[in-house]
Amino acid sequence: MSEVLEQAGLFDRALRRVTSLWRDMADRVTGAEAEGIAEQMRACLEDRGGELSARNRAAKLAQAYLGLDAPGRIEFLRTLASFDSDEAAVRAAMERVQAAADATERASAKARLRRALEPPRLRLLTQFTTIPDGVKFLVDLRGELLRLMDGDPLLGALESDMRGLLASWFDVGFLELRRIDWNSPAALLEKLVSYEAVHRIRTWRDLKNRLDSDRRCYAFFHPRMPEEPLIFVEVALVKGLAGSVQKLLDEKAPVLDPAGADTAIFYSINNCQRGLDGISFGNFLIKRVVALLGAELKGLKAFSTLSPIPGFCRWLNERIAEGEAGLITEEELAALRAAAPAMLALPAPAEGGAATTSAPSLVPETPSQTLARILGRRGWQRDEGLAKLLEPVLTRLCATYLVQAASPRNPKRVRDPVEHFHLSNGARIERLNWRGDISDKGMRESAGLMVNYLYDPARIEEYHEGYMGEGKRPMASAIRKLART
Repeated sequence: MSEVLEQAGLFDRALRRVTSLWRDMADRVTGAEAEGIAEQMRACLEDRGGELSARNRAAKLAQAYLGLDAPGRIEFLRTLASFDSDEAAVRAAMERVQAAADATERASAKARLRRALEPPRLRLLTQFTTIPDGVKFLVDLRGELLRLMDGDPLLGALESDMRGLLASWFDVGFLELRRIDWNSPAALLEKLVSYEAVHRIRTWRDLKNRLDSDRRCYAFFHPRMPEEPLIFVEVALVKGLAGSVQKLLDEKAPVLDPAGADTAIFYSINNCQRGLDGISFGNFLIKRVVALLGAELKGLKAFSTLSPIPGFCRWLNERIAEGEAGLITEEELAALRAAAPAMLALPAPAEGGAATTSAPSLVPETPSQTLARILGRRGWQRDEGLAKLLEPVLTRLCATYLVQAASPRNPKRVRDPVEHFHLSNGARIERLNWRGDISDKGMRESAGLMVNYLYDPARIEEYHEGYMGEGKRPMASAIRKLART
């Protein structure tokens, strides 16, 4: 759930305020330690001159990295990755384990083997934590590494080490849950705007509306990154399930008294740090917020999301391209052809909609081509008659996607990434919403459809275990009926 900003630019901007301090520290490093990157790394590992000198050398190394262009940064990372375990030492330690005479000697030999296997680059990485904002530097360093590694096995080994370190440092037990409101520091509010990737915040008025009394925003923070949200969730307090994000975010809508709300709608969840990809906080965040809101507002009876379906149109495109039969009934096909003769008489454009085709004939040869040509037309949703005919077709196909489409890597996992996130956190598929998101992005990704995932506090663990263990997809009966399963 990461795609927030261009990472290279974010990386440099996020650390700009500490580089002058790093420069002051780094200026104290002289001589051979400043001759080259590899030499600086070796000097860091030698621990010469005590703790202060070690911090200064780490600052020098971080400063050197920030001064490099993209090829230079790749070379820096490859040099860092090259500080691997000593093969001879590992081999000798393994031989001692095999030669151990008893359990006590074997335990001691295994401990030495573990120490021999630990690559020196781990010590180098840990040294960055001693400088100002060093943890943030490492998080962003892994973010750049993920972007630059491009299948390089050496960089892959470094990334694995960094992921292990960050997973231990960012254990949920170390995190602080904080509410963000209109009185939060301006710098934090600016970051909220920058990191919002699900529903872009357009203006300060838009932001103020999202932080009003009938709204909530919560984020996880780490004590070593106190001003940097790791993940945040935006919540609307409403009556009943929300079905349209445009209505939910309407700045002119009246503000509801939170005490009168019966439903909490989680409408935007954003991971803020690309460098923490693969380290999950979302399940803990949602459970904590559900408990917090339930304790604060006794009138809340339901906790639900209003979620995008980012993979639906891509999946539908593939079904159409493969000529899959049964996507549309004969009756639906006839009604669509009757409703859109002028549209079907023209070649479909190369952009927009769920699918396109360049077939020149007045009536496409297959039902799939008809559907493709209509959905390939920008603005089809503004034709009320056409939209009414397409609603049952697309709603049924979207339900089928959510209920049946599987990840190519694991048949027990759903294909849609947002759906996987919520099912793995213990939600169930509750309701599909036609015209839930009619923005350009919503139309492009899901033909405007959105879905409510319901979090039932009494069944969260049951649903989580069923999905993660057996691939069960909990759903309301209406969804099951739509998908014909």
